[in-house]
This record gives sequence, structure tokens and C-alpha cells, in this order.
Amino acid sequence: MKLGIIGLPNVGKSTLFNAITKAGAEAANYPFCTIEPNVGVVTVPDERLKVLHEMYKSKKTVYTTIEFCDIAGLVRGASKGEGLGNKFLGHIREAEAVVHVVRCFEDTDVVHVDGRIDPLSDIETIDLELILSDLELLERRVQKTQKALKGDKSLQAELDALARIGETLEAGRPARTAELSEEEREFAKGLGLLSLKPVIYAANVSEAVGVADGNPLVERVAAFAASEGSEVVVLCAKLESELAELDDAEKRLFFEELGIEESGLERLIKSSYRLLDLISFLTAGAPEVRAWTVRRGAKAPQAAGRIHTDFERGFIRAETIAFDKLVECGGNLALAREKGLIRSEGKEYTVKDGDVMHFLFNV
Repeated sequence: MKLGIIGLPNVGKSTLFNAITKAGAEAANYPFCTIEPNVGVVTVPDERLKVLHEMYKSKKTVYTTIEFCDIAGLVRGASKGEGLGNKFLGHIREAEAVVHVVRCFEDTDVVHVDGRIDPLSDIETIDLELILSDLELLERRVQKTQKALKGDKSLQAELDALARIGETLEAGRPARTAELSEEEREFAKGLGLLSLKPVIYAANVSEAVGVADGNPLVERVAAFAASEGSEVVVLCAKLESELAELDDAEKRLFFEELGIEESGLERLIKSSYRLLDLISFLTAGAPEVRAWTVRRGAKAPQAAGRIHTDFERGFIRAETIAFDKLVECGGNLALAREKGLIRSEGKEYTVKDGDVMHFLFNV
């Protein structure tokens, strides 16, 4: 999973990126300090793996990962190539979803590219550039489809979907807010529209305000996000930088002092999973315990294919047990089998979050 971190210059994108990946991207008080996208891979926290590791004394524990890409700040006119517009838009296109960092703090030492602190105006600026870029792309696709329609009337449904998306964009709203059927939405995903991508708004607050308290600026962002069905995570990028330097015990003490239960990164990852409708299944044993990510609704053969394509191709069945049931049996598979807790599932089985699975297949 690849997430692009976007936002106007000087809103805290690179500071956040540094904190969550410890990759050391340059952070400075001027636009475009991040010219090429910095990429960092972080592990997805999963307490279940720690339990399985202890249970089986595994030689190796492998967490699933998320790739974060810190993309250069955008300014008005990016869709026409202003600033680093073309690179910015190209890098967003490669991401599955975007983390839109929005400035929700006052600081006279950190300049704002527009000279004022207004998170909704910042969101509107970026949305507008994505929409303008999408309108150009959509216009070309409509012209192509209209030509093809003369020889293939079945393309009328495609043209109707394009028209509905176009109406949404013309109204100044992102493509993700268009009212489309499930089939039309699947079709839209193949268009490469930037404003169709799912969004998490990262409301960046100051240390003085605190992530547990919020402020009127955060409330405005939260209300806006709710209106379009997007996620919001309130965090302090500077605080995340400090947390990145602490060990687990120190972090717990820090969380208690701040009145929070988890870091901004952990909340960001959970939001990402919800937004993209992802779940994790597990494999466990003495050699290795591991988490694997699949889309919610994935069938057992698809899950097997995440491990190896041969597993999916030669899939026979999956022996499956829920994580909590396995823990109840102390990891004793014989006992779990005796209690009837291990299920034998076929090709139509829908994988559930926390399933511990063993696949049988033909080579």
C-alpha cells in the first residue's frame, strides 16, 4: 500500500514524514524543499503478531508494511505547471490514497504560502488543482469514447458515467464525491483521476493545543471531511518527531501524560486500512509468524496468492482458525482441532480479519 503525503508548502508534510519513517527527508521553512518524493516504508503495528511470536517462539516475525511518499508542496496553478505542479500531480497518480496534511496551528515563525491560516481554503486550493487536472483528462476520454460510440453503442453507459463525473468536477467537487453505481465506480478507478483517490486529512496541531483537545480549526476540517466521507486524524507532527526517538516504555509514559492511547502514525495506519477497506490474515509457526494484507471480501485463493502465486493457482483448501480461538488453545493445533475450532474452507471462503491460515495446494 502506497500513501502520498500532500499539502500546501509549510504545513508539516516533511516533518510528519520524518517522524513516521525516520527517513530524514529535509524539512525547512520554505516551499519545495522536497523536490523528489522521499519514500519510506513503515511496519504496521499488530499486537497479534507479538502474541503469536511468544506462543511459537518463532525465529522470525514479519509485519505487513505501508509505503509513505512525501510529495513536494503544491501551489495555485499546479495543474498548469506552476511551481512543481507536473511532478506533484504525477506522484499523486502513483499513490493508492493520499494523506492531506492540513495546517491547524498558528506560528508566526512558520510562513504560510497564502499569508493566513485557513485549513478549508488550503483544502480547496489543492482540490481545485486536482479537479482542473482531472477535467483535462476527462475531456480527452469523452472525445475518445464519443468517436468509438459510433461503432459500438454499448459504450453509451460508459459515456453516461463520464458525464456524471464531469458534472461533479464542473461543480468544483472532487470525483470521489460523484454519485456513481458500484459498477461505474469500478470503471472510474481505471481513469486515473486524481480527485477520485481516497483521502485522509491529517490535521496538524501545535504541541500547545495537544492532539486530545482539538481546536476550532480541527473542528472545521472534521466537519468538511464528514461531508465527503473522508477520514480525519488529528496529530502534531513535531510531537510525532519526538515520539519517534523513544522506546516503547517511554512512549507509554508519554501517552499517559498526553492523555492519548496511541501515536499519530498508528491512528493514521488504522484510518488507511478503513479507507482502503483492508484487513490482515496471519500465518504462524516456529519458523515465522507473519501478517498479510488483503482487501476485505477477498476469497481464500486470493489470500493464498498473496503468499505465492503457486498457492493460488494450485489451491485445494485452507485450514483456518480465528486468532482469539487459537490463543485460547495456547497455540496447540491438536487441541484446537479436537475442539472443532479449525475449519476446512474452500475456494468460496471469504477471509476475515485475524484469520490464522494454512493453505494446502497442488504444485
